[in-house]
Amino acid sequence: MAGWNLALRFLLELAALVGIAMLAWDAGDGVVGVVAVVIAPVLAATAWGVFNVPGDPSRSGRAPVVVHGLVRLAIELAILGLGTWGLWTASPLLGVVVAVLVVFHYVVSWRRVTWLLGPVRARGAS
Repeated sequence: MAGWNLALRFLLELAALVGIAMLAWDAGDGVVGVVAVVIAPVLAATAWGVFNVPGDPSRSGRAPVVVHGLVRLAIELAILGLGTWGLWTASPLLGVVVAVLVVFHYVVSWRRVTWLLGPVRARGAS
C-alpha cells in the first residue's frame, strides 16, 4: 500500500475516533456522557488494533486475535461508518467529505480488499 494511502487511512482512523466520541457525547448527559466519550473510542481503537488478518499488507502482519478478512473488513467499515456518522451529526459537509475519502481509500486499496475477501488459505501470503 502506498505511503500516502497509509497516511490517509491513519487520518481516517483518527477522524472516526473523533466521530465516535461525538456520538457517545450525544448519547449521554453529564458523567455518563463523559465516560462514554472516553470508553467508546477506546473500544473502537482496541477492536481496530486487536482483530487482524495475519500478513495484512496494510498492517504490521501481526494478529493478536486472528479473524477472517471479511470480519476485519466489517470491523473497519463499522468503525469508519460510525465515525463518519458522528462527524456528519456535527457538520453534514464534514461527514460527506470523510465518507468520500473512505470510499476513495477502499477503491484505491482494491488489491487489499480482494485479498481480505480471498480464500482463508492465502492469509499467510503477502
